Amino acid sequence: MAQIDTVTAPLVIRFSQEEEKVVARAFSHPLGLVYLDLFWHESTPDQAAHLIRGKIRGEGPWRIGDARIRILGCGATDPHLQEQYLPWRDFLNQHPDRYPPEAQIMEIARRLGCNISDQENTL
Repeated sequence: MAQIDTVTAPLVIRFSQEEEKVVARAFSHPLGLVYLDLFWHESTPDQAAHLIRGKIRGEGPWRIGDARIRILGCGATDPHLQEQYLPWRDFLNQHPDRYPPEAQIMEIARRLGCNISDQENTL
């Protein structure tokens, strides 16, 4: 099984050749992986948290089921994803007081059933 380390860079999940998206966070889960949409904190967990079932493989990029997870590239590498990512980055930079603190995010992940220990266990 792949060891999941903490990654602070933005992540991309690719579901197919035509469908990929930037995600806010990802956490290992007993059934696979839970990821949070961008702006997840302005929604409810049943709308913004998603489970991908399967075994996590790889050391980055990672694979789980039919999905592939990788770090978002720069504007020249991933120009088609910058439209998703830039408003998120700007929000975090301009409104840090409106985003949950790390301890609260970890508690939410625990409540979603994610494998959170004393050390962060996120992608």
